[in-house]
Amino acid sequence: MNLNKIALFLILILSTSIISAQSNNLKLVEYDEITTGASQLDIYIKLLKNKKVAIVANQASQVKNIHLVDTLLSSDINITKIFCPEHGFRGTADAGKKIDNNIDSTTNIPIISLYGSHREPTSNDLVDVDIVLFDLQDVGTRFYTYISTLTYVMNACAKNNIPIIVLDRPNPNAYYIDGPVLEMEHTSFVGLHPVPVVYGMTIGEYAMLVAGEKWITEPDKLNLQVIPLKNWNHNTIVKLKTKPSPNLPNWQSVFLYPSLCFFEGTIMSVGRGTDYPFQILGHPSYLTGSYVFTPKSTHGATNPKYKNQRCFGAYLADAPNFYNSLPQQINLFWLINSYEVMSDSTEFFNSYFVKLAGTDTLQKQIENGLTEEEIRKSWQPKLNDFKKIRNKYLLYP
Repeated sequence: MNLNKIALFLILILSTSIISAQSNNLKLVEYDEITTGASQLDIYIKLLKNKKVAIVANQASQVKNIHLVDTLLSSDINITKIFCPEHGFRGTADAGKKIDNNIDSTTNIPIISLYGSHREPTSNDLVDVDIVLFDLQDVGTRFYTYISTLTYVMNACAKNNIPIIVLDRPNPNAYYIDGPVLEMEHTSFVGLHPVPVVYGMTIGEYAMLVAGEKWITEPDKLNLQVIPLKNWNHNTIVKLKTKPSPNLPNWQSVFLYPSLCFFEGTIMSVGRGTDYPFQILGHPSYLTGSYVFTPKSTHGATNPKYKNQRCFGAYLADAPNFYNSLPQQINLFWLINSYEVMSDSTEFFNSYFVKLAGTDTLQKQIENGLTEEEIRKSWQPKLNDFKKIRNKYLLYP
């Protein structure tokens, strides 16, 4: 690695794009300071009485410190089925690992996987269901698969004339909008819709977007109700109380995720199999890296990239005043400079990168040496168009 590339790497370690919460009227609050949709039992529980209810849920589907399933069972709600997304009902399965159907050992309720043999509930899955209750904690990025699960569940509900209630939860990354807008020829489960990587909407608002833009096959048959948040707006920054998935264990990882998930489509490790997933960045050949880590088999990352190999890189959550400053936009600097440092010795990108980006343009721009400013400028026309569409479905200021 020559001196110029060493210098680039040192800049990569030090560089971060942050925004002062105080200067931009952002308010940092604890999770219990807001009222989630799930907590407003007085609004929706009457809609569930004497009904056969299916719940789309995982470990973060809680009412205060009690799981939503247990809360509803204690109120004599008849839960006939639980649907679970990627990572499973308990939220411990590896990213991308198929989940099998099973029976909940505590309640004996059947659990149907929406990340196994099929992604959308079948008519047979819904045969004993009168209403669906959806409650998943999103993190506000297009490639986080819970909004894809939401879309497929809404689609199934419309086709089978079953009402769906979405219990809204805060999006920790709802205070900005950034990234390339997905091109429809690159749709996949990590990107179904023409939205940017960071779309600035709660999962309830996103449900309204899917319905309003008719992104399901029978939109006119959809019966959707969103139970909105209280004491929250798009300038409210919330520390999530329960980790939304096994490799987003803390506050820092959730805010770095929009920038670091791109690296899943490259040769770089983002720390899966360590104590700091989506907070570190490195590679076995990044020999000048100031931070050293060795991925191991762990819960949620049983076979991580570079398992049992020493990696060299950077600990990105260690920026000064991280809790007082927040990412302002997707950090392209880390991606561009990692490519410039590593691309001479090996193929940097893999085929997954285009799916994550939602376009093949970003990879070409980086390979062709475009600057961060030039890349961002190319996003603006479609971002502006999206913001106009988004504004029609916002539930909060």
